[in-house]
Amino acid sequence: MKTQVAIIGGGPSGLLLSQLLHQHGIDSVVLERKTRDYVLGRIRAGVLEQGLVRLMEEAGCADRLHAEGFTHDGTQISYGDEMFRVDFAALTGKPVVVYGQTEVTRDLYDAREKAGGALVFNVEDVVIHDAETDNPRVTYRVGGKAEEIRCDFVAGCDGFHGVSRKTIPDTVRREYEKVYPYGWLGILSRTRPVNDELIYANSERGFALCSMRNERLSRYYIQCPLSDRVEDWSDTAFWEELKRRIPADQAARLETGPSIEKSIAPLRSFVTEPMRWGRLFLCGDAAHIVPPTGAKGLNTAASDVHYLHNALRDYYASGSSAGIDAYSEKALARVWKTERFSWWFSSLMHRAPDQTPFDHKMQLAELAFLRSNRAAQQAMAECYVGLPY
Repeated sequence: MKTQVAIIGGGPSGLLLSQLLHQHGIDSVVLERKTRDYVLGRIRAGVLEQGLVRLMEEAGCADRLHAEGFTHDGTQISYGDEMFRVDFAALTGKPVVVYGQTEVTRDLYDAREKAGGALVFNVEDVVIHDAETDNPRVTYRVGGKAEEIRCDFVAGCDGFHGVSRKTIPDTVRREYEKVYPYGWLGILSRTRPVNDELIYANSERGFALCSMRNERLSRYYIQCPLSDRVEDWSDTAFWEELKRRIPADQAARLETGPSIEKSIAPLRSFVTEPMRWGRLFLCGDAAHIVPPTGAKGLNTAASDVHYLHNALRDYYASGSSAGIDAYSEKALARVWKTERFSWWFSSLMHRAPDQTPFDHKMQLAELAFLRSNRAAQQAMAECYVGLPY
């Protein structure tokens, strides 16, 4: 098989890249390790920056997003029973949009299938060959049969555990990582959200987040030890603990119900450099991971796709390699700023096991400063709604 761009990974970043390339007449093949249903079964964050919304519009996939997404002009931050609002619209002139990552992925799958895009599922034993040359190729197996794709470029959108990052030699690749000493226990429930906006809560008992997918579907999280298991937490225990971590007036109106999904996610910050080796480019979780505080994972992957699809468009339109040569530097400059925000926000809102009384007082002072200082709120708001590409 021959194509212009081989894309490894059929999640939202790989699909968005494929669809954007299609809009500019550039062929691609997407290889996915699992099935479409499996990918759509993943529960992920649903706060979209305006940059991602614009990319979905450019990809021709934003109709349902605009019809069903919820525009949020701010967010709520609480500590103890104190709560204050950061007004994104007033501080930046921009909102965020609450629309589930699963729905973004569904819209992109529908668009690629409607366009007759090449999507190959259940692939195994993927190997990237000759990425450092002008003639890369990808081999894999599907249904027990060996296959090969010859291509001009390879885009690695296959996540932290994929083959793409590991294809870059150890002598070239440098990795940076911070593993946080706690996780997030999250549930999805068919209940009304407790608030019209997200609530990020710092409490004596640990962090909590009140989020939503729509008017009848809520997503809640509480900080938990990494040693906890999902089986350790009944629905009743989760709801009671959540109530203890959010302001009393919010807890009083919290609607509870059976969970329809429950999971524990560890938190880490991770970046690999460079994001390009020869004709192999890394996008999204293949190159970087952020803790979920502030919902930057999908949005940062989208910024990678922005830089890469424009670079490839220029290459095929004019033969210019300036964009692909600058891809890693441009993408990483934004990645590290996003990593800083996610690290700062996580450190501000969580209680680490080794936190000292001094550390706690510094958190409270930082929260009080954020509450009272417009410049501090503006800096937070600019990062939350999305830094420019």
